[in-house]
Amino acid sequence: MARRPELFIRELSDGEAEHLLRLSRRSQNPTTQHRAMLLFASFQGQSVSQIARMHRASATHIAELIHAFNERGFAALDPRVGGGRPRRIDEAQRAAIVKVALARPRDLGEPFTDWSLKKLRDHLVRERVVPTISASQLWRILREHGIRFLHHKTWKASPDPDFEAKKNRVLDLYAHPPAGSRVLCLDEFGPLNLQPRLGTGWSPSKHPARFRATYTRTAGVRHLLAAYDPASGRLYGHIRATKTWREVRELLRSLRARFSEHLIVVLDNFSPHLKQELRDWVAEHDIELVYLPTYSSWLNLIECQFQALRRFALNGTDYASHAEQDRAIHAYLRWHNRHCRPAKPWRIKAEVHHSLPAVAA
Repeated sequence: MARRPELFIRELSDGEAEHLLRLSRRSQNPTTQHRAMLLFASFQGQSVSQIARMHRASATHIAELIHAFNERGFAALDPRVGGGRPRRIDEAQRAAIVKVALARPRDLGEPFTDWSLKKLRDHLVRERVVPTISASQLWRILREHGIRFLHHKTWKASPDPDFEAKKNRVLDLYAHPPAGSRVLCLDEFGPLNLQPRLGTGWSPSKHPARFRATYTRTAGVRHLLAAYDPASGRLYGHIRATKTWREVRELLRSLRARFSEHLIVVLDNFSPHLKQELRDWVAEHDIELVYLPTYSSWLNLIECQFQALRRFALNGTDYASHAEQDRAIHAYLRWHNRHCRPAKPWRIKAEVHHSLPAVAA
């Protein structure tokens, strides 16, 4: 019997990829954040089975989420609302309601800049989109279609004049690593404070785990400097009190000792990565640094690995010391490396051109 094809989320534009990463890091809704983490892992080439192992989630749930996202887009990240009495407003009316809600009130002749539920309801009835509708019914319809009342946000587009060339080169390295070379993704994770971190977990009904709300930060911070190997799926790293170019060099030295091939290291434009001392050192040790476009961390394959690390090594903890926290992080890295698989090609709308020339940072 032929094997079923691998399931991944659809191709994403640059803006969609950045938005998905932001939701996976900062969404205030735990369900939305968790779903974004699963989808971002799929975007970065992790298979359904790999995501299930990484996040200890049901493969069936992940597959259904991917199908839902491919059909409905970002609306699939929010819990669905269903049930209740039979609908009195047909699909055409619902589509018209959504269209009006997404329009600017001033573009429709109203003298205000945004809709309240009451103003939107009054406009819909006055313009005979629907004969009548309650505010609660209007809220449910909008929610079913993935429409929420949200604060506006800024969008940080990359000002890098060589954005497309740098992006395409990184994608080409992921898809076609040069013969005799090993491509690695490097980044820093932190700062790692000593503080209670809320998470999720199984608890008796109405009796969730509780953490202290008051604490002092008197023990300083630590940073995890890490590298991800897409060819094997393994993570390497060490925890240090600072993250200067010297700590980056220390990590690169350990990677140089581990691998015999020419190393190509993909990393961002964090100032220690740009230090001339570091560039001089890597040039002497057969290591090539490939810099991401500015404000494009979503292109770094290590990002989804950090999300899983945060969830399973930090969330739901209140470590008493940095030593205890460090041991927990290293224990997770060892567990990950025993269960990892090579990365798969990821899903992004991009033209990848082969044999691109080297691009300076």
